[in-house]
Amino acid sequence: MRDPLSSKIQDIPFSGIRKFFDVVSEMPEAISLGVGEPDFDTPWVIRKAGIETLEKGRTFYTSNSGLKELRIEISKYLERKIHVKYDPLTEVLITVGGSEGIDAAMRAMLDKGDEVLIPQPSYVSYVPCAVLADGVPVVIPLKNENEFKLTRQELLDNITDKTKLLVLPFPNNPTGSIMTGEELMDLVDVIVEHDLFVISDEIYSELTYKGKHVSIASLPGMRERTIVINGFSKGYAMTGWRLGYAAGPERIIEQMMKIHQYCIMCAPTNSQYAAVEGLKHCDQEVLEMRDEYNRRRRYLVDFFKRTGIPCFEPFGAFYIFPCIKEFGMNSEDFATRFLMEEKVAVVPGTAFGDSGEGFLRISYAYSMEDLKEALGRFERFIKKLRAEKNN
Repeated sequence: MRDPLSSKIQDIPFSGIRKFFDVVSEMPEAISLGVGEPDFDTPWVIRKAGIETLEKGRTFYTSNSGLKELRIEISKYLERKIHVKYDPLTEVLITVGGSEGIDAAMRAMLDKGDEVLIPQPSYVSYVPCAVLADGVPVVIPLKNENEFKLTRQELLDNITDKTKLLVLPFPNNPTGSIMTGEELMDLVDVIVEHDLFVISDEIYSELTYKGKHVSIASLPGMRERTIVINGFSKGYAMTGWRLGYAAGPERIIEQMMKIHQYCIMCAPTNSQYAAVEGLKHCDQEVLEMRDEYNRRRRYLVDFFKRTGIPCFEPFGAFYIFPCIKEFGMNSEDFATRFLMEEKVAVVPGTAFGDSGEGFLRISYAYSMEDLKEALGRFERFIKKLRAEKNN
């Protein structure tokens, strides 16, 4: 029998995040700080709208592009949040989470051999999506000393005559790094001069703790070059509702919709109706969740300072990225031993690219009670490692 599987898919590894999540699920006393999922319930007004949608029998398909009312509310949201106006009928596409938007954008924009610049550490889907779209992923290793921000020189050093797309993953998963308007502006003339397009993954835009989130789409000359990817999973605590969106130039969104049409048909109808109410009424709940994440963030930053673990201060998402190089172990060995000896799951930095070696991703999308217990175990663990090192 011939091999039924594509060599392309067989060459793509499974996500490094799930490995530790699967192990911890079999440990009753374990604490997981590994999954990027809000510990808050979806705001009640959203859940209520979802329930009412089911009760009223609104379980039919929406249009392929998504519920018109939702696209209108997203357009209003983007205008007030990132100061970019999109036509809700032709420039907004509702997707099954932000991840589908990334996949559809790459498949709509890449021809075989086109290069995609992917700064790492970053979300695990970018490289596989580029490969599946017949693109060539070109990794840009970001540096700890730059707080894992993309610099102008790093961008210039990786552009070739085959480069077509740049992924901008800020606020960043796993590092928590953000890029300010000034830092993004430093990239704009390079992007324009080399005729690049940008996929700006802004799924954590609501979780910015220093100033206001800035989208590169709002900068001069960038609206027509940028696909903004966002959704409801993180800021609105709607991970299981599977709802995201893409906004960008009509010519690109139209072709993304074609892919979405054949592969998905439409995003879940009850999720779409519920999200309309979220955009209309949940600004205060989103702010309250962000404030609580910020309290936890400050607690972790103080903890790592006190224990002498090098860690820059993250100002976005709900992750912190401490350096554990002093212990002489690679990230996976450290995370494995920590899980087995202290029953706490964190994610090795290498799950997000080779430049994550020597770091751990720790999520603070967990209760303060769990964070305090887990960090107590972490402190005990590193004291043991330091004692071993000194003996």
